[in-house]
Amino acid sequence: MNTKISNDITELKPIVKGREPILKFNFPNLKIGIGEYKEGPTGCTVFHFLKGARVICDVRGGAPGVIGENRSYADSICFSGGTLYGFEAISGVTAELLKNNDYSSEWTTIPVVSGAIIYDYAVRNNTVYPDKELGRRALASAVEGKFPLGRQGAGISATVGKCFANENREFGGQGGVSLEVGDMKILVFVVVNALGAIVDESGRIVRGHIDKTTDKRLNVIEKIKEEYIKGKEEETNTSNSTTNSGNTTLTLVVTNTKWDQFALRQIGKQIHTSMSNVIQPFHALTDGDVLFMATTDEIEPKNITATNFGILVSDVAKKAVLSCFETNKE
Repeated sequence: MNTKISNDITELKPIVKGREPILKFNFPNLKIGIGEYKEGPTGCTVFHFLKGARVICDVRGGAPGVIGENRSYADSICFSGGTLYGFEAISGVTAELLKNNDYSSEWTTIPVVSGAIIYDYAVRNNTVYPDKELGRRALASAVEGKFPLGRQGAGISATVGKCFANENREFGGQGGVSLEVGDMKILVFVVVNALGAIVDESGRIVRGHIDKTTDKRLNVIEKIKEEYIKGKEEETNTSNSTTNSGNTTLTLVVTNTKWDQFALRQIGKQIHTSMSNVIQPFHALTDGDVLFMATTDEIEPKNITATNFGILVSDVAKKAVLSCFETNKE
């Protein structure tokens, strides 16, 4: 890795304008912005609730990187590349909100910003990361009703399908889906940088775990057996835990429907678990999966239980994962 190309010693140019494809949605008081450094490439994605939101956070996998896990409120949530260095982008969002609040230190005006990071160095030869300036610029450029899909923002260097070797990976990215049922609004946004492959509703691998010499998907179960037998016969350790480390799927669920904090947490767990249908494996030792669930508490739930609401959102979450790569090109 060329550590000479990094933030402190390279002139970086922030890119804050999203490109097609873009998900368009109707959710007043939610703004979304992205920031990217093409020199990475790496980036961040900021979700800003103009009137704040009540939140829960569900953390899975063996290697999470998250800020605000135990907070029940957020003004903004920031997803960032750059692994732990990307926490600086989250600080940048906080700094920009301080500026917007006329640099007030009053307790009730201090901005609450949570966030999480992905390891996105597997496909690039540098240590550029989303920093404070990029976080600030992403928030300042945020707009209502638009979410850039694919290899943009925090997902610009995300990859999937790396259980056996990095050569089997393909690009992931940002996915998003919007659903309105009457006055009930649901949004799911994901950044998919998973160890696992993406699987469609029929159980077929559609992204990752590809043998690029044959252009065919690996049979995961048979490959595991094959590697175990090979290792026994050669008396060598074929484990490639060092090459498939650094994976994470980040999820944000947004709704205008009011649930108490206990129900909100259980719904979040239900949705997060359901995503294992489309990301396999999910929540592995080298994953750091994080789900935030946010509600703006605008409508009371009517004619729907918390469990059935979770079923509905789980379907949206699966579609969001599948939307992260459909228009991507290697």
